Amino acid sequence: MQKNIFIHGLIAGIVVSVLMLSSVNFLSHCEGNVDYNTSMIIGYASMLLAFSLVFVGIRNYRDKYNEGVISFGKAVKTGLMIVLIASTIYVVAWLIDFYFFIPDFMDKYSAHMIDELKRSGASQLEIDKQTKEMADFAPLFKNPFFMAMMTYLEILPVGIIVTLISSLILKRKTVKN
Repeated sequence: MQKNIFIHGLIAGIVVSVLMLSSVNFLSHCEGNVDYNTSMIIGYASMLLAFSLVFVGIRNYRDKYNEGVISFGKAVKTGLMIVLIASTIYVVAWLIDFYFFIPDFMDKYSAHMIDELKRSGASQLEIDKQTKEMADFAPLFKNPFFMAMMTYLEILPVGIIVTLISSLILKRKTVKN
C-alpha cells in the first residue's frame, strides 16, 4: 500500500507542480495585462487533473493489493495520503519559485487587484481600504511558514473533495463475481 500511495502521490505532485510553475512563471514574466482569473481557473483545473491520480491510486490499491475490496474509510485514508504527498510537493515547489524566482509576485498581484478595483468603479474609500489591507498582509508573505500554510489551504481542499468523491465511488464491501 505504501508504494502505491507514494508513486501516485509523487506523480500527482509533479503534475500539479509543473503545471503551476509553468503558468505562474509565464504570467510573472508577461508584460501588460495578466489575466489572474484565467490563471486561477487553470490552476484549479491542473489540481483536478493531478488529483485524478487519487482515484487511480485508490482503485489500484483496491484491485491489485486488496482483492477487489475496500472500505470507505480505507479509501479515504489512501486518498488523503496521496493528496498529502502531492500537496507537499506543490507547496515546496511554490516556495522555491516564490522566494527565488518571482519574489515580486505579491507586489504585482496587489497592483493588479487595486487596478481591478479602480476599473470596477470602486470608491476611493474602498480602494484605500483594500490598499491598506494588502500592505498589512504583505509582511506575512515573507514568512515561509505562513506561505506554506496558505499554499496548503489552496490545494488541500481540492484534494479532500476528490478523495471523498473517489472513495464513495470506489468503496466495495465484497468482490464482484
